[in-house]
Amino acid sequence: MPSVLPLNADTELEPGAVAALAAALAADPGLGGVAPRILQVEGEARDAAAARLYSAGMALTGDGRAFETGAGEPQSERWTLGREIFGVCGAACLLRRELFTELRGYDESYVSFYEDVDLNVRARILGRRFAYVPEAVVWHAGNASWQAGFERPGAENARLVARNRIATQAKFMPLSALSRMLAVEGGSLLRAAHQGRLRATLRGKLEGLARLPQSLRERHRLAASGDLSAARRWLGRE
Repeated sequence: MPSVLPLNADTELEPGAVAALAAALAADPGLGGVAPRILQVEGEARDAAAARLYSAGMALTGDGRAFETGAGEPQSERWTLGREIFGVCGAACLLRRELFTELRGYDESYVSFYEDVDLNVRARILGRRFAYVPEAVVWHAGNASWQAGFERPGAENARLVARNRIATQAKFMPLSALSRMLAVEGGSLLRAAHQGRLRATLRGKLEGLARLPQSLRERHRLAASGDLSAARRWLGRE
């Protein structure tokens, strides 16, 4: 079955991970992609039973922000059970090539951060689903590749997240959530000021607002070809 395996440079696959993902994808034609159990690399040890989670699939808050389910939590029975999830983490996943082609891949204008959220949203709008496959285990060093090549990687991270989050939310969020989104964005500026990243975060938000016409055109295109509510159903769910 033709498929695409996105992997970050700072990931390492356990034996059998790809086979488990491919089997799950082949077993359900409605799946657009599958997510492995991604574990956080800490030190030299590779003990899957003792490691903390990096991601057990992507989820959305009620105001449309994305987060990795289980991030930072210790291993428990909950994370050994497969289930449907909102979307896959771009650090490591297996996507059906047919869907990847239909979506024209990741939005390259994002550069990094939220490009996987955007792809998940667009796939959901087209009626595709995603699943978590815990038998497939991948290790992730977490931002190791991102730290190279930037004088202030944290500030660049803040800028891109702020910009790309606005671009993605504009494509599918209901207008009824606007006041809540504005409150959250205001809070993020306060946190950025406390962390010394206010200028980068503010720049990112302004860049996201400047891209609103483009994002809204994409929203109209998506609404014409699919169902925006298919992505909205996952707001506030894990």
